[in-house]
Amino acid sequence: MKIIPLIVGQLKTNCYLVEASGNVGIIDPGDDGEYIIDQIAKLNLKPFWVAATHGHFDHVLAVSEIALTCKIPFYIHPKDLFLLKQAKNSAEHFTAVKADPLLVEPFPFPEEKTLSLGEEKLEVIETPGHTPGGVCLYSKKDHLLVCGDLLFAGGIVGRTDLRYASFSQLAKSVKKILKLAGRTMVYPGHGGDTTVEELKAQLPETFV
Repeated sequence: MKIIPLIVGQLKTNCYLVEASGNVGIIDPGDDGEYIIDQIAKLNLKPFWVAATHGHFDHVLAVSEIALTCKIPFYIHPKDLFLLKQAKNSAEHFTAVKADPLLVEPFPFPEEKTLSLGEEKLEVIETPGHTPGGVCLYSKKDHLLVCGDLLFAGGIVGRTDLRYASFSQLAKSVKKILKLAGRTMVYPGHGGDTTVEELKAQLPETFV
């Protein structure tokens, strides 16, 4: 399984293409749908699904364009559906860029808490705190984790000053992730990648 990062939108969100044997899942397409679709075509990959680690506008603006163009399902945790409904207004408020409303039906993550790419699978780990429905997508086999805005390189954690956020939940979620193998590569929603081992050394004792 291979991770291909694409930086999209005004807030420089990391959209990740997760490739396995020519199949690809698209995680957090925050904007620039045409660019993302073009990159998939250039790499000659077959789209399987699009998923969001959480519902903030800068992670979902290109969902409709990608899902409709590629004819693939869109997955998000049900507890973040309220954020999808606010995404258009939030985008226009914070970026002054006109945004389209969500035009596809979101699906909850499968009951078995995995997303498949042919024979390969990503585990869906529930990690609330930054938002109520935050998730990470994890491959134990390939030691990689896409964590959205839960954690960032340098030992930084996601915001919890929003009315629906929870510091106590976020702390529990971070501790859950830090139990993974130290060599696990961590791919955050913004900025560069890191590892679980590096995060353990950088985070305050509250989270370790």
